[in-house]
Amino acid sequence: MKLYSDFGGRRTYQILGDLAAVAVIIVGVVVAVAIHDAIAAFRSIGADVTRSGNDFSSTMQDIGRRLSGVPLIGGGISAPFSSASDAGGTLADAGTSWQAGVEHLATLVGWTVAALVVLVVLVGWVRPRLVGGVRRAAVARLATASASLDLLALRALATRPARAVTKLDDDVVAAWRRGDPEVIRRLAALELRSSGVRLPEA
Repeated sequence: MKLYSDFGGRRTYQILGDLAAVAVIIVGVVVAVAIHDAIAAFRSIGADVTRSGNDFSSTMQDIGRRLSGVPLIGGGISAPFSSASDAGGTLADAGTSWQAGVEHLATLVGWTVAALVVLVVLVGWVRPRLVGGVRRAAVARLATASASLDLLALRALATRPARAVTKLDDDVVAAWRRGDPEVIRRLAALELRSSGVRLPEA
């Protein structure tokens, strides 16, 4: 694989693009963590509810125990307070469930944001860079074989802009047909340049 172009301008663009891709991923992760923390902050509501429920349940239990000691009527008087204590426990459980739900949501949203950022960078930048690197390496191997120069020259005639091709020779097609080595090298160099590969010196 040949990740970077042989030509300075394009190579600089590729390096800056790679650095920008890394920066976007880092920023995406930081944003994902910030979103996670912002959502997770709502756990405090559940914590307050849990604490209030536990305090209420404990208070009702204490009152019920004290009243149960009243002769003759203690059992009857303490029963409502025992029920209230159970209600406080239910409230505390609801607060605990709230905290677990908020943490689950915060984790889900945080990971989703981070994954989306990474996916966008992978599809939008990394994948094309890898495909281009593989293509560049394959073309570079062609450039080292003199027998492949004619093929590269033909590709330049077929795919490069006519204006760029005609600059190489007054009658570039005729020169290619008669096998003019200089014109073939120029055409091959033009095709290689489009892939970011420099034609090796003869």
